[in-house]
Amino acid sequence: MEKTTVSRDGTLIAYERSGRGPAVVLVSGAMSTGATTAPLAAGLAGRLDVTVYDRRGRGASGDTAPYAVEREIEDLAALIEAVGGEASLYGMSSGGALALRAAASGLPVRRVAVYEVPYAMDDAAARAAAEYTERLTEALGQGRRGDAVELFLRHTGLGEEMIRGARQSPMWAGMESVAPSLAYDDAAMGDSRVPRDAIASIGAPVLALAGGASDAWWHDAARAVAEAAADGTYGTVEGQTHMVEPGMLAPVLTEFFGR
Repeated sequence: MEKTTVSRDGTLIAYERSGRGPAVVLVSGAMSTGATTAPLAAGLAGRLDVTVYDRRGRGASGDTAPYAVEREIEDLAALIEAVGGEASLYGMSSGGALALRAAASGLPVRRVAVYEVPYAMDDAAARAAAEYTERLTEALGQGRRGDAVELFLRHTGLGEEMIRGARQSPMWAGMESVAPSLAYDDAAMGDSRVPRDAIASIGAPVLALAGGASDAWWHDAARAVAEAAADGTYGTVEGQTHMVEPGMLAPVLTEFFGR
């Protein structure tokens, strides 16, 4: 990351900025850094002023205890100020939950787009989310970072054989290094239900997206977000799943943010 700004609690937040046009800040999801969103930023930079950043506790950014979602909202406030005082937000997965909460907090957000925020759409999913929170808190509290990563991968639906393979891969050490931030994404998700009242308070247009090849519940969640917003739109990115290809997503976001 080439630049830094300082959040309200003194935490250093690292970011990179590229392109010209309306300002957009990209908010990554769990186990991700600004580098994860860099390919998408490259696809947007032709018509937008795009900022990618390392969320606190990851990459080149710092961290300050105790954690609260409000601190990450303050991080976004510092970034928005650094890029001109107003910006749109795009959030991927649990990063979308953070983006929505930031917009609902009253930050100077022009537009908000989110892709497949994993909100629980039934009681069984809500119970599974609550169990995940409990077990994640226990694992991180005991310093069992590897177990925390496993819990996350299992919670996202990854099979046991693939999890075993991930543990043997070169990327595992990096995953363990950011494991404590899993609690941050979990906190951003709240009780895992769609925060309809908060979303309804967002004054900016909201675009909620799901992949055309994703399971139906992803679409149900995206529709629920769009319906809760005062100015909400639901859309699909054709042929995509949760691992959306930047080249397919970029034109959709460029059109929305470039208005």
